[in-house]
Amino acid sequence: MEKKLIRIAIAQINTTVGDLEGNYKKVVDYINKAVGNGCDIVTFPELAITGYPPEDLLLKPKFIEDNINALNKIVKENLGIVSIIGFVDRKKQNLYNSAALIYKDKICGIYHKMFLPNYGVFDEKRYFTSGNTYLVALMDGVYFGINICEDIWEDEPIRIMSRSGIKLIFNINASPYHMGKIDLRKKMLLSRTRKDNSVISYNNLVGGQDELVFDGRSMLVDGENLVCFGKPFQEDLLIHDLAISNFLKEVRLTRINSNLKLIKIPKTIASKNLKFISKNISVQMPALKEVYLALILGLQDYVKKNNFKKAVIGLSGGIDSSLTAALAVQALGKDNVIGVFMPSQFSSLESRKFALQLANNLGINFKEISIQRIFDCFKETLRDIFKNSKEDITEENLQARIRGNVLMALSNKFGWLVVTTGNKSEMSTGYATLYGDMAGGFALIKDVPKTLVFELSRFFNAEAGQEVIPEAVIKREPTAELRPNQKDSDSLPPYKILDKIIKFYVEDNLSYKEIMGSGFSRATVSKVIALIDRAEYKRRQAPPGIKITPRAFGRDRRMPITNRYKG
Repeated sequence: MEKKLIRIAIAQINTTVGDLEGNYKKVVDYINKAVGNGCDIVTFPELAITGYPPEDLLLKPKFIEDNINALNKIVKENLGIVSIIGFVDRKKQNLYNSAALIYKDKICGIYHKMFLPNYGVFDEKRYFTSGNTYLVALMDGVYFGINICEDIWEDEPIRIMSRSGIKLIFNINASPYHMGKIDLRKKMLLSRTRKDNSVISYNNLVGGQDELVFDGRSMLVDGENLVCFGKPFQEDLLIHDLAISNFLKEVRLTRINSNLKLIKIPKTIASKNLKFISKNISVQMPALKEVYLALILGLQDYVKKNNFKKAVIGLSGGIDSSLTAALAVQALGKDNVIGVFMPSQFSSLESRKFALQLANNLGINFKEISIQRIFDCFKETLRDIFKNSKEDITEENLQARIRGNVLMALSNKFGWLVVTTGNKSEMSTGYATLYGDMAGGFALIKDVPKTLVFELSRFFNAEAGQEVIPEAVIKREPTAELRPNQKDSDSLPPYKILDKIIKFYVEDNLSYKEIMGSGFSRATVSKVIALIDRAEYKRRQAPPGIKITPRAFGRDRRMPITNRYKG
């Protein structure tokens, strides 16, 4: 028996910032897929036309004009489905983060985002003006509201809608990934729908954009139930039928707010004899799997969207470069990854053995380029001016900088992207050489603490079903091998202690006294905080890297380099 069902589609797509033509084509492609599946409404992510975040492209008037033209091209396609598409609207001198409500050859209405986030990675108040009008649409007796990302995290918009009797909300998003974010989203959405048994269609962007990774995992939340979920870290089209009878109750529009715009859409919802529900995909995923997928997608999109073909990585025989190379193979394929071992007089035979073993396990191109002659040449060149000085960290850093120059020469000659191998523990404390091991185009594990590097390496082997990263590398005591018998522990506290202090100071923003209260020694806390503060100038010059923690260096944490505050 046929029933009146409203069939909605959530187009979870991977857009590219600034690729207005490519984004336009992808939107039209997914609209056609939704039409082919008999859908009544299809939604797209926040700023789907421009890509997210467009940052200072928004200051270019021509960019705004071109984004509006791209939206108008979609309108001219005259497709017989209601579409909700994110774009940038312009009214006089003001820009708005907006959602266009389109049906056939007409923009029926435009919603301007009301709540503009201005924390963490978000800078929306730099560019956009807040909207002040709620948008409600009426289609064949069904009322539904539209809002954008941060609007759903605030109480007011959903409260206004629910009081009016509107039970169906379409929310479009560009919510970036970090560990634990999915649980926050689920908790928030369920808190919104449980109170009045409403339905929220939550469309989230997917893909990598510079340091950010958007994990998708769009959702349809119905009352107390998470009904269907988008695939994690890949594009998807979710389709779900909702009974119209659930939304035909009285709507008291006069009680909503004086700032209300009602749009009537002349579309009839066809009866359907088969209820369509996208296959449920569990949003529960081990944290290590999430990070693993985020790193792979982030590197994959950075390489593809910036027109690189291959990546080159300096292999040291250590765990950081081993994990970086292994993830790069997953992202780009073994034929597109080159590993380079660059020994000096301090490099052990064990390091060469592990680097070559890893390369063979991964099936990547392995090159060995000794830096010893170049190092000797540097020392000879500087001999006279250094004659009254003992060898120290200067000579250690020279080796790292020679290696950086070798990798950058390969990058220049062959167009390979240099992927650096420094982790968050090193970036935090400055245990890295500026213009040396920090030299490159992308810092894949820049936001991954060392303790997590160990866990991810074992996870990688478990996923592969074999020992790709040699267990001996995982168990090996970390060393930079820039002087005889050097170990990381000579300069840093044990990583289990160091990473906890880094989390407290960098991610949780705790003070010296608060960290001391967690049981660490005064000397250790003082040393780590001093190292973190002193290394700010290095981090400013580091390549971009993927954000996987709640507070990453760069986009989240922006401390002054010249800074005498100690607290």
